[in-house]
Amino acid sequence: MLNLNIWRYLWSLLSFLKHFIKAHSTSLLLLLLGVFIPLEVFGELAEEVWENEGGFAWDVPILLAIRQQHNPQLDVFASMLTKLGVFWGVFPVATAIAINFFLRRQWRRFSYLIITLTGSIIINRTAKVLLHRVRPHLWESPSPEFDYGFPSGHAMSSMTLVAALVILTWGSRWEKPVLIVGSLFVLAIGWTRLYLGVHYPSDILAGWTASIAWATGVSLLFKLHLK
Repeated sequence: MLNLNIWRYLWSLLSFLKHFIKAHSTSLLLLLLGVFIPLEVFGELAEEVWENEGGFAWDVPILLAIRQQHNPQLDVFASMLTKLGVFWGVFPVATAIAINFFLRRQWRRFSYLIITLTGSIIINRTAKVLLHRVRPHLWESPSPEFDYGFPSGHAMSSMTLVAALVILTWGSRWEKPVLIVGSLFVLAIGWTRLYLGVHYPSDILAGWTASIAWATGVSLLFKLHLK
């Protein structure tokens, strides 16, 4: 009799879990792919930087390989393009979109965008101060930086904006253009930071993963994925 009751409880639990997973499959998938896995990657990178100031074995070889592309014209191009990663690109675009949401009284989207972008800045500055990773000094950069390098602020700001816009446009006619153009933009900004020699590849990867996890996590709170 006791065994029968136990099996009934177990069957009831399994039935509940089955319906719960089916009803929340999108949220659970986003939680796994958009939050858990990126956070795991960021955590592994941050732990290694914390314990070993020398960084990763693959950082320098990648930088040196990218350095082989060096020429004066590309220096100028990369120095200009990299500015789009924050003040010349991300900031004005984000501001224009936020104003549009505000004027349209789309408060959920407005709040999501502001919280996501502001939180990304706070996360970036906090991680830089806590981990205080020195930037690479393999050659004289055409566009030097002097603060800490982990994670990359340009990588985080560009990825945060793009990730937020992908989430906001998901399921609409803007979904694919935003995803394609946004991906190219994020990769281009990441390349400029490496080409200019102001970040290690692990700084870029950390910035990307932290941004994806944060933007996705906040979207789950606002339930934007349920559109």
